[in-house]
Amino acid sequence: MQSDVNSAQSTTSFRDKVSTVDQKGKRVWVFPQKPSGKIYNIRNYVSYLYFATFILLPFLQYDGHPLFLVNILERRFILFGQIFWPQDFFIFALAMVLFVVFIALFTVVFGRVFCGWACPQTFFQEMLFRKIEFWMEGDAARRKMLDKQPWNGDKIIRRGGKWAMEWVVSFLVANGFLAYIIGVNELGKIINEPFYMHIGGLSAIAVFTSVFFFVQVWMREQVCTLICPFGRMQGALLDKDSIVVAYDYVRGEPRGKIHKNEARAIGDCIDCGQCVRVCPTGIDIRNGTQLECINCTACIDACNNMMTAVGLPTGLVRYDSENSIAQKQPHKFTGRMKAYSAVMGILMVALVGLLFSRTDVGITILRTPGQLYQEQPNHHISNLYNYKLLNKTFKDKEVELRPENFNGTIKLVGESKILIPKDGSTSGAMFIYLDSTEVTHRKTQLKIGMYEGGKKIKTITTNFLGPFSGS
Repeated sequence: MQSDVNSAQSTTSFRDKVSTVDQKGKRVWVFPQKPSGKIYNIRNYVSYLYFATFILLPFLQYDGHPLFLVNILERRFILFGQIFWPQDFFIFALAMVLFVVFIALFTVVFGRVFCGWACPQTFFQEMLFRKIEFWMEGDAARRKMLDKQPWNGDKIIRRGGKWAMEWVVSFLVANGFLAYIIGVNELGKIINEPFYMHIGGLSAIAVFTSVFFFVQVWMREQVCTLICPFGRMQGALLDKDSIVVAYDYVRGEPRGKIHKNEARAIGDCIDCGQCVRVCPTGIDIRNGTQLECINCTACIDACNNMMTAVGLPTGLVRYDSENSIAQKQPHKFTGRMKAYSAVMGILMVALVGLLFSRTDVGITILRTPGQLYQEQPNHHISNLYNYKLLNKTFKDKEVELRPENFNGTIKLVGESKILIPKDGSTSGAMFIYLDSTEVTHRKTQLKIGMYEGGKKIKTITTNFLGPFSGS
């Protein structure tokens, strides 16, 4: 009995170790074969769009200003032509919360599709740096031989040439990311002006280039398997109805080699190992869903190519759910998935609504610290306030402050009107005058309307301090 178990274990591959670490804990380098197939071709087109968007987005402008800018240093952000300041941070905080929730719900329904089709690490590694590696060093077998051979002329040329090209790409990517932070105009100054005028910018480019090069050339798939939390999250988020890259074990098992002109009495898996050889993280998809799987779909193409070659139906490895495979039924969009999809839609609508409801002018009005009320002639009482207004557009604005829920007067100190420069702010002081007969409480809540061109754009609430404790 025990001998039968040992025999079964010796002929059966199972997930009993990490594919990128040996028994001594040392790194095992992965040399995947170059993928090919219909899905890979689609991912190629998606990557072209992805990289084109990354390169061109900082250059796109609206009304003479960048369409997209994330200036962390000056705390100034431009998204789709709209300026966001630190006062709008709550929108970013809410957007991040909604994004995390969205990713979680999306993973429950569609698995790790984000990793394979949208993650920057996957695209830069698999669709750019990996292609440089294929071009300079050849396919998997040639790269393995090159890795083991001594540092002769051939290895120096191939490996050194690859690193040189990857360093240039990393340098260009670093410039691209810097364009998102400081804008293409400032980046142009760094490039064209003397280097001693931009030591900080050049240092940032050098640091980011080095880090990006290290991540893509040395860390590689370790970013996905060791650093990114997504693989571990999926263990708690996925269920048997989630759509993942899966192996149809019902149809494929038991595995066995195919023989010409011989009836096949076993499963459709011919145990060719192509799905393992093309995997960029070195896993065997036939062992089930694993945290290292980034849904790159290379195994799907490899398996479909082999199934076509031997005359068997394709789809042995495909996008599907555990329940669909086990029950041999087409995938169903369950009630839970519909509910999650509805929640995702609501979250997106809420975020879009929040962005569109945001006003072009931000304002704060606060009573001047340390100042009490002042008694004025004709039985009037005044309070002194400080105001600050922020223009979130690229056009100069003129606004007016009017009483909303009180009969009183608003007088600016030293100004006749409020002008806010484009993409800037202004501040000042003002008095609010009320008739003493209207001040019946220690604190009276006032509402002030802010108008632009006769149209009210916002209502501000503040307190008016009076001499009475009130009744």
